[in-house]
Amino acid sequence: MEAKAQARFIRVTPRKSRRIVNEVRGKGVLEAADILRFAPQAVATDVRKVLLSAVANSKVKAENAGETFNEADLLVLEAYVDEGPTMKRIRPRAQGRAGRILKRTSHITIV
Repeated sequence: MEAKAQARFIRVTPRKSRRIVNEVRGKGVLEAADILRFAPQAVATDVRKVLLSAVANSKVKAENAGETFNEADLLVLEAYVDEGPTMKRIRPRAQGRAGRILKRTSHITIV
């Protein structure tokens, strides 16, 4: 049974998120959760929340279909990060100019 979870508008750049998501793609759910728990990057907590949400979604789907549910059998089939909207901010610079600050966001999806 396939289940999906998505976190949108996470305030971290997609490039930083992809480093973590690439580590768990294709692994078992229990192993992936352990990797994310001990990863030093801050975005690992957000990715772990999405992973656990996908597991919970799978459990509900299995119960509704009347199938047996075993968390150890689950795999991370797909895990990807898409770019969300970028917030544009301005920082004052020398001689009346303005420097642009781009605050990027991510959409994290795990199947």
